[in-house]
Parts: sequence; structure tokens; C-alpha cells
Amino acid sequence: MQRTRRAGGEPAIDTTVATIDSLSHDGRGVAHIGGKAVFVAGALPGESVRVGQRLRHRRFDEAELVQVIEPSAQRVVPRCAAFGVCGGCALQHLDTAAQVAAKQSHLLEELRRTGRVEPAQILAPLTADAWNYRRRARLGARYVARKERALVGFRERLSPYVAELQRCEILVPPLDGLIEPLSRLLSGLSIRARVPQIEVAVADNATALVFRVLQEPDATDRAALEQFGLQQGVQVHLQPAGVDSIAPLSPVEPLRYRLEEFDVELEFGPADFIQVNAALNRAMVSRAVQLLGADGARVLDLFCGLGNFTLPLARGAAEVVGVEGEGALVERARANARRNGIVNVQFHVANLAAPVDDVPWAAGRYDAVLLDPPRAGAREILPITARCGARRVVYISCHTGSLARDAGLLVHEHGFKMRAAGVMDMFPHTAHVESIAVFER
Repeated sequence: MQRTRRAGGEPAIDTTVATIDSLSHDGRGVAHIGGKAVFVAGALPGESVRVGQRLRHRRFDEAELVQVIEPSAQRVVPRCAAFGVCGGCALQHLDTAAQVAAKQSHLLEELRRTGRVEPAQILAPLTADAWNYRRRARLGARYVARKERALVGFRERLSPYVAELQRCEILVPPLDGLIEPLSRLLSGLSIRARVPQIEVAVADNATALVFRVLQEPDATDRAALEQFGLQQGVQVHLQPAGVDSIAPLSPVEPLRYRLEEFDVELEFGPADFIQVNAALNRAMVSRAVQLLGADGARVLDLFCGLGNFTLPLARGAAEVVGVEGEGALVERARANARRNGIVNVQFHVANLAAPVDDVPWAAGRYDAVLLDPPRAGAREILPITARCGARRVVYISCHTGSLARDAGLLVHEHGFKMRAAGVMDMFPHTAHVESIAVFER
């Protein structure tokens, strides 16, 4: 233990030198001091670091990184000036190839530990550009009186406050350069303290901003918002209440994105769920269709959303049945099918977080099943997956823990084998792990 004086004359703190053994699921370095796990944000495996104690818990501690004594060969200089403060990214200090390797390792470890399963084949990771990739985001907004300005961006890593940013290196253009202009815009509104968030979406044909307003903007505010939209070439929408209240300030064209490989174009609303990384989504859809091998088959697409997988699958399948819990997304999916002239699809609304038994689609026979559930996973719907006769299941996951749990159920209770699994780097520089797994009878 050593006493280390902080910069700026702050009081000395007790520090300890430790070696970082591994990376945690949330991107922090993990050391062991006195036999106890210690999580250190900003530290990387293999590094010798000096840490100061921050928080003690019964089973683990959290420590502050004071100094990197021996850096990892995989350490790089973060591109963003706000890295370490902004909570939008956790791994900008780690080489991108090493980020992907760490995510792959985490996936396989979770499958072994939680699901007691191991894939027969490890799929090559799917990757795309590591910067300026994010086309959907929910940005926080907060007017800070003592700064006399509104802050716009992601929340701080260790607090609920909005990080002070000038730009964002992971948002796609033009969003990456709109942080400071948005700050100036909000600072000049009469309702500047009543706009808590801005939802952003970039389509192939337009960019949409949805301002959550807790107070009706006056005529001057509306004029400023409209002028901002014209100057920046973006759509401006207001959301005074729930999602159904979202409306554009002036007439706009629908947002659209294309999946060229399948000659499919999908329309979506500015608050609809779409995959945040357009390039990775194209690669993911292509891989899922290939792995499912559903040409001429009858396919069940569960958690289908607005048809991101359903419509590409329908280009080769005999029939695809898509099921989704949100009625508005199902209507959007049906409209997308009509728009693309795809007739061999059916869409149904159902709560897939609860057992489903008494509806015709759930009693049907299918050759293959695609699952793309939310973080909670697909546990309740697995019995249908098992009894529908499908020989192959492709599971897209945004949470390794729920995938591992469900993989264990499919293998140990429902008679499947895990043929393959791998990661897809949907969110570079974050600890988020998107993955894909293949199961066969």
C-alpha cells in the first residue's frame, strides 16, 4: 500500500499495484487483491496498474485507476475527448480487433458456464466500420443554469448527468456533428429546461430528430426548431407525451432503409426499433438467411419487428410467418411486405414473453425457426420452437446471458444440438455483445 498525492493538491489516497487478469462483461479490468476480485474501469488485461480503492462490496471491490505502470500492447489512444467520462463507450482504449476477441471469449465462456453447452463450430466474427456507425440513439438533454447552456449527448459513465460533448465519434453523419449545434439550439429555447431527450434516427433517405417536450413550445420556439431543421437538412419531430404523440413540425417523407442483397426496402418510424448499425445489419441478415438454409421451406420468425429478417427470408422460402408483440410494428411489417410485393408472408401479434398455445400459427408445422428476442430472451416461446417440427433454429441475441440460458434449454430439454455460434460487433467500443447461434435436431 502506498500513499499517492493527486494532481491539483488534492489529498493523498492509498494506492495498490495490481495486475489485471481479465476483462469483465461491462469492459472493466479485473484484478485480484488479497484474494478478492477488484473491478478497475479503464484497465486492460495484462497491465500492471496502480489503483485507489473506491467502493467495497461483500464479494468484490471497485477501484479507481490511478496510473498505468505497464500498458498492454493492445492499448490505443481513444479517439473521443470525452472517453472515460461519457458512458456511451467503454472500450475505446482497446484495439478494435482485441475488442472483438474479448467479446467472442465472453460469449463462449457464458455458454459453457450458464448453458453448459459448447458450439461445434465457432463462427468468424461479423464486423463493419468501428467509427461513425450508430444510426439510432437516444440522447440525453439537460439545461445547466450555471453553465448557461444545454448539454446534449449520452449520460456520464458514473452518474445520471449528461456528458459535456462537442461531437460524437460513433454516431453516423450528420448526427456526429450535431451535438454542439443542438446544444446551441436548446439553449436558446424558452422551454430549454423542459426538453429531457432527443431521439435520433438516420435512414437512407433522411435524418429524423424527435424532441421530447414536457411543455408546449411557443411560436418562437417552433420557428427556431423549424429553422434548425432547414439549416441542418433534418426532420424535426415533437413528442409531447407517449410514442403515439410523435408528430413532425412540417410534412416529411417516411424513413427508409434498403437491404440490397434481397431487393427489400423497409419503412420505419423515427421511434421504431431498427438495428443501430446499418452495415452490420446487412451482414447479419445475410448470415442468418444463409445459416437458416430456408429455401423452399416454411419458416417461423419470432420477434419479427417490422420485417428485418422476415422479408429477406421470404425471397427464398415457401412461406414465412412473422410474430411480434408490438401491434404497430406488425402493421409496419405488413405494409413493408405490400410495398415490396411479397405475398408469401403472414404476420401476427402475440405476447412472446408469455406461453402461447391456443392460436393457429403456434400449432403449425415449420421447417426452420428464427429467433431475435429482446434482452430477456426467448424462454417462454422455446416449447413452440421445439414442437413445431423445425430441424434448424437460428438465434440472434443481444444478451449473452439469456442466449446461454436458452441454449441450455434447447440442448438439454428440447433435443437440439448447438452447431455453431459467434459474435457480431454491432456496437464497437462498447461492452455490448451481439451474437448468433445455430441449433439442429
